[in-house]
Amino acid sequence: MAKILLIEDDRFLSQLLVRKLTDEGFEVIPVYDGESGLNVLKEKEVDLILLDLILPKMHGFDFLRQIKSDPKNKDIPVIILSNLGQRGEVDEGKRLGAADYLIKAHFTPNEIIEKVKRVLKME
Repeated sequence: MAKILLIEDDRFLSQLLVRKLTDEGFEVIPVYDGESGLNVLKEKEVDLILLDLILPKMHGFDFLRQIKSDPKNKDIPVIILSNLGQRGEVDEGKRLGAADYLIKAHFTPNEIIEKVKRVLKME
């Protein structure tokens, strides 16, 4: 069973994604800020990270920079899930090593799960 770290400060969306991903057989660790996400990575291994960008305590890009510079975590695929959809933000996310960049308003939870499965090569 794949383990997903979900870093999303919108609690409604977080709970919705946890429920959907759990129903699909994933183990989900939800946290609400980047610092908590880093703490989880010190304790546990995860197979994929779903990352919001606008977060309390630490911007998603700062989180991404930190994990991609850490040899232990640099190979974990990260899917950015954000309301920021400008070309510059998408390009920056990809440049920093994100496997994919999804704009929240453009994807349903089921489409997000399909992307997760694709990145984890489960399809």
